[in-house]
Amino acid sequence: MILPVKNGGEYVKQCVGSILSQTYANCNHHILENCSTDGTAEWLRTLNDERIIIYPSDRPLSIEENWGRIISIQKNEYMTMIGHDDVLDKNYLEVMNGLIERYPDASLYQTHFRYIDRNGKFIRRCKKMDERQDAAEFLAGFLQNKIDINGTGFMMRSQDYDTAGGIPSYPNLLFADFELWIRLTAIDYMVASSEECFSFRIHRSTTSISTDLKLHHAFALFIKYLENLKEQNPIFENVIRDYAIPFIRFWCKGLTHRLLRTPKEKRNNLRVSLFLSQCKKYADELVPGNNFDPLETLSLRLAEKIDSFAITRGLFLAFKKIYSKPVLSA
Repeated sequence: MILPVKNGGEYVKQCVGSILSQTYANCNHHILENCSTDGTAEWLRTLNDERIIIYPSDRPLSIEENWGRIISIQKNEYMTMIGHDDVLDKNYLEVMNGLIERYPDASLYQTHFRYIDRNGKFIRRCKKMDERQDAAEFLAGFLQNKIDINGTGFMMRSQDYDTAGGIPSYPNLLFADFELWIRLTAIDYMVASSEECFSFRIHRSTTSISTDLKLHHAFALFIKYLENLKEQNPIFENVIRDYAIPFIRFWCKGLTHRLLRTPKEKRNNLRVSLFLSQCKKYADELVPGNNFDPLETLSLRLAEKIDSFAITRGLFLAFKKIYSKPVLSA
């Protein structure tokens, strides 16, 4: 079990508590402590449990650097990673152990889970996963937004993780877990238990606090990964040809609306019209001859118009300050 953390507050205490309460005890827990300033490091040092191994950093690291340390530490045969604000059910490792015994040839393991808010209140259950998926099925489900994917809960062989190069260094690790799970599934296949074994917390996520520049850079890097994937294997090529456009359309809409809500001085010179043009280029690179046109979507057409003039952009931002519900959702 590997837990990177910086300033975990009360959440990390709940997370570590859930790790130490596992019914399957034949494991150890690696904590990558990243120069916390909120008392996290001091609290971790009070834990008297021989299963815990703490790796302090000698200097403040970026999130990419801290998670990047995973590849260099000594690990057991199997490993899993967890966000410091997520919580495992007591039977998580026991269920995973049973899954490995049933499917020893799989290269990636997961269980079903639930989403909770910052206060631990239930939001919803994850989308249903098939018990077994090959890499093409996994990629297709991901591109169509038919499965929920995040950085917590997946288990893999440590050797496979290291051979894959560890978690890719995307800005703020945005899209990094997507690429990693695809890489690992491609080694053999993925299996998922139908049991619900952990809680994934949604609050002030990396996506919500990342700058637009980092988000768009990460999105561009993932598109490039899909291009390389398409060239490497005809099976992936078929999947990307069939489902890349819905994926681009989904992220084009979400990132455009976010960009429109961002004041101009915080955008690093990004404009809605420029991003929409870039999304069209991404589509053409992945699926030549496609008929994708961002401006055929009403909300994107309106977003471009609003963003074209300082006065309409200012009015929109003023409106958003007093009306927090989504607009331009069509």
